[in-house]
Amino acid sequence: MTKLIVPAETIAAFERDGAVALKGCFADWVGVLRAGIARNMAEPSADVRIYTGKDGGGRFFGDYCNWDRIPEYRDFIFNSPAAEMGRQLMGTKTARLFHEHVLVKEASAGVATPWHQDQPYYCVDGNDTVSIWIPLDDVPRDRTLEFVGGSHKWGKYFRPERFDKTPLNENDGLEEVPDINGNRDSFNVIGWALEPGDAVAFNYKTLHGAPANNSASEQRRAFSLRLLGDDARFARREGVKTSPPFRGVTLAHGAVMDGPEFPVLVS
Repeated sequence: MTKLIVPAETIAAFERDGAVALKGCFADWVGVLRAGIARNMAEPSADVRIYTGKDGGGRFFGDYCNWDRIPEYRDFIFNSPAAEMGRQLMGTKTARLFHEHVLVKEASAGVATPWHQDQPYYCVDGNDTVSIWIPLDDVPRDRTLEFVGGSHKWGKYFRPERFDKTPLNENDGLEEVPDINGNRDSFNVIGWALEPGDAVAFNYKTLHGAPANNSASEQRRAFSLRLLGDDARFARREGVKTSPPFRGVTLAHGAVMDGPEFPVLVS
């Protein structure tokens, strides 16, 4: 029998709220991931996105799908407890890699992460999903990633936007994200102050967002591991862009996410 490394009450909270904090779980991996992000920023992929706020300031750097060329990422993905923890949170037999995503908000990076769900961006359908977001710098409560608890059960997708607030797809037929910041008392907004090596885990359908990093001296580096469980299937969203694009994947709509791009990590 597999040892339970995620407490039962945390698993229950993940099912209820669609987001939980995991304290101190990856403290031994902070140095590895910091080195990987430094390598990634020095050698970004063709899909890198770099934003600056309207008033200048630090950059917001985002890049993904680099695990096969950055050894530190590969080491973490295949050798850390993250995949097993994700499998236990999802309550599945398997955990499969979808991709990794690095997000760096430099000091005075005046770019907020707008409220959104991840799944409408993705070529994925299903309920068995989890992102494990690991900060590599201190994140106080007023600059942390926040979630609308229970929103993964609302049964709807919201229109995806880029970090500059432009829509990913102009006419996708999806509903606009509600005005959460203007009506916070109407939503179950949850979030946690975090230290390097902590993590938050959340379902791809959970609404989440984060404020700009307005600190004049502190950056916020984060590594996010995106995992898939048993019921995840490939979604070929004809006529709309997905992010990441996975240009070379030829799976049919509804197919199991099987292939070298999506290796099974735990089974």
